[in-house]
Amino acid sequence: MHEKIQEIIHITKEKFGLHHYFLKEYHFYRNVNMFNETVYGLSMEWFPENVVQEEEDVIPDGTASINFNLKSHQYERIIFVNDQSYAVDGISFTHYNQAEIIKWVENHTGLIYKEHFQLKKEEKGELLFTACMNGVDIAPSGYIDIKINQEGKLTLFSIHGSFPFREQVEEEEYALSLGNLDFVKREQLKMIEYPIYEQKKLDYIYVIEELFIENDGISTIPFEYYSVENNGKKLDETLYWHASVEKPFKRNKINWTEDISIEQVLSKEPSPDSRPITNIEQDKCILAIRNLLAQEYPNESGHWVVKFLYRDKGYIQAVLKTKIQNYRLFQRKMKVIIDSNSLQVVNYMDSKPILETFDQFELTDQVTITIEEAYEKLKGFIELKPYYVYDITEQKYILCGKMDCRYGVNASTGEVILL
Repeated sequence: MHEKIQEIIHITKEKFGLHHYFLKEYHFYRNVNMFNETVYGLSMEWFPENVVQEEEDVIPDGTASINFNLKSHQYERIIFVNDQSYAVDGISFTHYNQAEIIKWVENHTGLIYKEHFQLKKEEKGELLFTACMNGVDIAPSGYIDIKINQEGKLTLFSIHGSFPFREQVEEEEYALSLGNLDFVKREQLKMIEYPIYEQKKLDYIYVIEELFIENDGISTIPFEYYSVENNGKKLDETLYWHASVEKPFKRNKINWTEDISIEQVLSKEPSPDSRPITNIEQDKCILAIRNLLAQEYPNESGHWVVKFLYRDKGYIQAVLKTKIQNYRLFQRKMKVIIDSNSLQVVNYMDSKPILETFDQFELTDQVTITIEEAYEKLKGFIELKPYYVYDITEQKYILCGKMDCRYGVNASTGEVILL
């Protein structure tokens, strides 16, 4: 074991009071962050000494699973299984003191409360924080989750996502107001089939589709586009084919794990996921996807659109949507997994089986409310909230307004309902 790893393991044992634990196993992992940097980490699994492992594949209660970020030199995940901890003199808080917990998060992460993160949700024994910049929300966001058990011991800490610093943000004065965006508000009003699970029925509901509006009041960022993966490509390419492929598609097992050596960690080898997708790779991926569709969906030429291509876990992944969207709240989509070396499809996931469960739901009465009437009922509930949204081209967070509405209008009754 490398001396640096030994040191991290020793510090971890002391910091979290794991004196009645033994290190069961460890391994390295890596991710590519939104700035296209490869970040390595050390994952450790500590078993309690006096607890019997009843089955080989079952992790005992009280096991501590801990991830250490080798770039930031911070712990990014700490989980004690089943909310049970045998730690001695580890991390604990008296009387679930919120201020004390926030101070610990600040000391642990180097982030400042109300400047870099803010409280989003609180439940018994658990706090959820989200990223911000001086109180303004961030998209895509970062999250910090903290859980304390009845004994006051820390049993969960998790930090993931983005927490930008000032130099990564294009700060400017917020200039948007709903009064100047009537046309945009009207354009975002859509009618959908909204499932009522308890009654197994579908109601037609008018809703406002979320949208980011840049601070100039002109440019917009559709909600589905703001979080495109690193080095990903937005395509919007409709696929056509003239003949089906008789040979049936054979699914292959996906291996999401990487065997990473200490040499790769020490040399800070860039992850293959950090490489941009070339035009040649893009063309070959499109061809492979078209062949898959001709095999599995021979009668659906022109029905499918490739929205994104991006790298993840050693594969190239494609997101597809149907060209003609229906009124459903959940639209049909497909994820296609492509081998990054052979550029052949190895597997895919279609949301159709999930959506078919709604075929058993009874459709509500006919629509009696016009879109104009629905807009008049909803316009007073539409919200516009400032957000800093990451711009892939500028590689900075730019100031936007997020248009949203928590209410909808039942298209049959005209009732305004909380979604």
